[in-house]
Amino acid sequence: MKRRDFLTLIALTAASGLIGTNPALAQQYPIKPIRMIVPFGAGSSTDIICRIISAPLATALGQPVIVENKPGADGAIAGVEVKRAAPDGHTLLMATNSPLSAVPYLQKQPPYDVLTDFTPVSHVGFYTFFVVVHPSIPANTLPELIAHVKANPGKVNYATGNTTSIVATALLAKLAGMDMVQVPYKTEPQAITDLLSGQTHVMISSFSPIAPHIKDGKLRALATTLSERSALLPDVPSVAEVGFKNFPVVPWAAIVGPAAMPKDVVERLNKELATILATAEIKDQINKQAFAAKSSSPAELGVIIKEQLETWGRVMKDAGIEQQ
Repeated sequence: MKRRDFLTLIALTAASGLIGTNPALAQQYPIKPIRMIVPFGAGSSTDIICRIISAPLATALGQPVIVENKPGADGAIAGVEVKRAAPDGHTLLMATNSPLSAVPYLQKQPPYDVLTDFTPVSHVGFYTFFVVVHPSIPANTLPELIAHVKANPGKVNYATGNTTSIVATALLAKLAGMDMVQVPYKTEPQAITDLLSGQTHVMISSFSPIAPHIKDGKLRALATTLSERSALLPDVPSVAEVGFKNFPVVPWAAIVGPAAMPKDVVERLNKELATILATAEIKDQINKQAFAAKSSSPAELGVIIKEQLETWGRVMKDAGIEQQ
C-alpha cells in the first residue's frame, strides 16, 4: 500500500470513529501509567479504599496506577480534572456521592453535567459513617447528644469534611430539632484534627480516619448512619435503632472516566475491577475500613448514579441546604 493510500485509510478510520472501538487497539490499553484522581486528601477513607484497589489493578493492567489527591470544592476540582482529560482510559476518577450526587445541588453553576460528562466504569461499594463526639460533650448516646444540644442552642459546633458529613449532619439536626454551628473543612483528616483538640464537638465521619481515636478513647461513637450496626463497632447502635428509620443518606463510591471512553477499554477496566473486588484478600482489607465492596456493570452504575443524583437532591432540599 502506498503511503498516501495508507494515510487516507487512517484518516477515514478516525473520522468514522472506529479507532475508539477497535478491539485490536483496545487490547493495547493501557500504554502508559493510569492516573486515579481522588477528590479528597491523603488518609481519607476514599483515598485508603482507592489505594487498596489500585495496587492489584496496576498488576492486572501491567501499568502503574498513580493515585493523585485533588481535594477541594466538595470533589468538584477532581471531577473537572477528569472531565477535561483525554477519554482514553488513562485518567479515572475515584468518584463518590460528593462530586456526583451533591455538587450539582451545592453549586449554583456546577462545572459539569454528571449524567453526560462522565463514563460509568464500575460501582465500588458503600461507606459506613458514624456520629462521633469529643469527650467534652456529656453524651454517651445519640438521644443524650440531642438533649445536650437542645439545652445549649447554638453553642455546639460540628465539623464536616465531605458532603456526606454536611448533608447527613444537617438532615439529622433538622429531624432532631438541634441548633448547631457548622465548621467546614476540605477533608476529613483536617476536620478530625480539630475535633480531637476540642475546637469542634461533633462530627459524622467515615470509619477509617476515626477508628484509632475511638479505640484510644479520644473520640466517642454514638451511632452509625446506616440501617444496621457495623461489625467493626458492634456495640454502637444505628440511627434507625434510636428513632431515625430509613435515614436516606447513603454514601457510595465508584470508578468513572471522561465522557466518550472506548467501550472496549471500559469493559476491560470493569472486568479487572470486578475480579479485584471479589478477591478474598482485597475484600478483607476493604471490610476493615467499614466499607461494603460491590462491583457492577457500567450500565448498572449509570442507573445508580442517576438514582443517587435524584435522591441526594431531594434529601438536601429536605435538610434545608442552600446552593453556594
